Amino acid sequence: MNITVKFFAVGREIVGSDALVLTLPDGATAESLLWYLKETYPQFQTLKSLLIAVNEDYAEPHLPLAETDDVAVIPPVSGG
Repeated sequence: MNITVKFFAVGREIVGSDALVLTLPDGATAESLLWYLKETYPQFQTLKSLLIAVNEDYAEPHLPLAETDDVAVIPPVSGG
């Protein structure tokens, strides 16, 4: 299945775009998406926290993804 994934801040810098269409196997989950990103873009492995949002809610690791989902990778944030 093809999933459009949006990236922000350091994630956008790592992949070189604000969105990518990724081909994942049917039944892919938020956790398997993170694994795919860390394998494909090793710089993601250096981030202390990385979250997946699906349809504007933080996703549990085993949440299955669908082609129609609005998926975003949320990088660590800092502030004061």
